[in-house]
Amino acid sequence: MTVTVTERRTDSAAGGESVGKGEARGRLPRIPDRIRRGGLPYLLLLPAVVLELLVHLIPMVMGIVMSFRQLTQFYIRNWGEAPWAAFDNYQVAVDFDAPIGVALLHSFYVTCVFTVIAVGLSWLFGVAAAIMMQENFRGRGLLRAVFLTPYALPVYAAVITWAFMFQRDNGLINHVLHDQLGLTDEPSFWLIGDNSFIALVVVAVWKSWPFAFLILMAGLQNIPRELYEAAAIDGAGIWQQIRRITLPSLRPVNQVLVLVLFLWTFNDFNTPYVLFGRTAPEAADLISIHIYQSSFVTWNFGSGSAMSVLLLLFLLVVTAVYLLVTSRSSRGRRSADA
Repeated sequence: MTVTVTERRTDSAAGGESVGKGEARGRLPRIPDRIRRGGLPYLLLLPAVVLELLVHLIPMVMGIVMSFRQLTQFYIRNWGEAPWAAFDNYQVAVDFDAPIGVALLHSFYVTCVFTVIAVGLSWLFGVAAAIMMQENFRGRGLLRAVFLTPYALPVYAAVITWAFMFQRDNGLINHVLHDQLGLTDEPSFWLIGDNSFIALVVVAVWKSWPFAFLILMAGLQNIPRELYEAAAIDGAGIWQQIRRITLPSLRPVNQVLVLVLFLWTFNDFNTPYVLFGRTAPEAADLISIHIYQSSFVTWNFGSGSAMSVLLLLFLLVVTAVYLLVTSRSSRGRRSADA
């Protein structure tokens, strides 16, 4: 009996040793606490950094290098053989007495006007809808879902639908304006000519204002209702409440919202490309589609890269100035309040 117990203890001890070895083999090597605490955040950031390098930074650096070369269709197979052009591509792009410079300046002007109108209307529709949705009424949730539908739709599907609606002979727009309401003498062309700018603004505002509505509606949730109740007791009307309470309270949200809408709208490529194709009408020649035409239609990638770099510098300068001005105004208001 004693021998049996001893054997069982021996077996169990051997089994425990084998289990211990198995656990040791399956267990990951222990990382020192100092390295784990200091290196874990960088390890978690590593996938995002790698993707940022692959998607944005490396193509951006390649574009800057291409802007200093005469990269045309003759050197597509081997970019390294393209002659070094120094700043020639930039000089051609900003030579506003030459056809390329004149076309780029016109595209820049169209883009600025388009951005101001589209961002302004998107913000106006968004803030109006957000203020109206603050009141409790039947069907408010359904209206919120309907308002956010354009933002949830895929861009290509939505813009293609608009392209069909803007068709001259069979489109819904001409059917309503000409056939039903009789506002025009004949069906209008919306995708060519000067009307193409109106069509582009309509689609851009329809696509962007739900985002402004969503952000402003979230910002309105942080305004205490007591402020409106106190203002109403003091005799303030709805416009005075909006002017004195709503808009000042939404100023930090508006600062970020306007900047994001500006960058998205100024760089918008999908909307004009899907709406008009590879060649946009002159009235709707946004700078993004103009750079695309300079690069992939004329096969002058060096010139197109130089235009892209100039666009990047312009957006960086505008963003820096905007942030500087808004931060200074915010500090000034805080100092005045103190």
